[in-house]
Amino acid sequence: MNKRIAIIGGGNLGTAIAEGLIQSGFVAPKHILITKRNIQTLHGLERMGVLVSDKNEEAVRYADLVILAVKPFQVNEIIRSLKDEFREDRHMLVSVITGVSINHISGVLGKKIPIMRAMPNTAIAIQESMTCIAAEDASEEQLQYVHDIFNQLGRTVRIDEKLMDAATVLGACGTAFAMRYIRANIQGGIEIGFDAATANLIVAQTVKGAAELLLKKGSHPEQEIDKVTTPKGCTIAGLNEMEHQGFSSSLIKGLVASYEKIGKG
Repeated sequence: MNKRIAIIGGGNLGTAIAEGLIQSGFVAPKHILITKRNIQTLHGLERMGVLVSDKNEEAVRYADLVILAVKPFQVNEIIRSLKDEFREDRHMLVSVITGVSINHISGVLGKKIPIMRAMPNTAIAIQESMTCIAAEDASEEQLQYVHDIFNQLGRTVRIDEKLMDAATVLGACGTAFAMRYIRANIQGGIEIGFDAATANLIVAQTVKGAAELLLKKGSHPEQEIDKVTTPKGCTIAGLNEMEHQGFSSSLIKGLVASYEKIGKG
């Protein structure tokens, strides 16, 4: 598929998607149109060859695939204003909006077109996102194309839409949880003798390396832990003290608390 892509909503996420697709070479800049009320902030993309507009209708008419990247409270108004522009024999719609279901979008749109939800995280800005994707009324070819788009921006996994809230917690809130661990590690590094900049570098690269071990080798965390945990060694002493202080249980409780908060709205 060689499609024209419209991104409705040129905020941080919308521009990160556009920039990532261009940098990866997945799509030519001239085949992307991005919209925003104030297009002054899109001049950087425009200089790269991306089409910019303050008219959402123009974007839908231009594109084959529309990525909806607006605020949740804007969804109903924007879709209603665009429903006459969508064609059932042409368009696909991808929403990257938190908390808005496919059924809701479909109901407001009132047309039978392939609709997909994608849940990326903030690492999309450096093409390292974990993006979870769910779909309705989409063919395998169409779904694969959307996976191909977001694979340019990190990694993807297909999930049931009922797991989208859980994906938000694990993949999006999870970035903040990981950062909090990293911050605590840096603070510990300073306490045992490093300056802040050096501690930051050591910790960040160590965490990156640990994650890459799992991604590239497909191993379980405990397998990698065993490799650095020797009898009566310093690693097991530290791990045991962390567990005595509730490290794993507090993290799990935090994940569950975030999930329950989404459910309550």
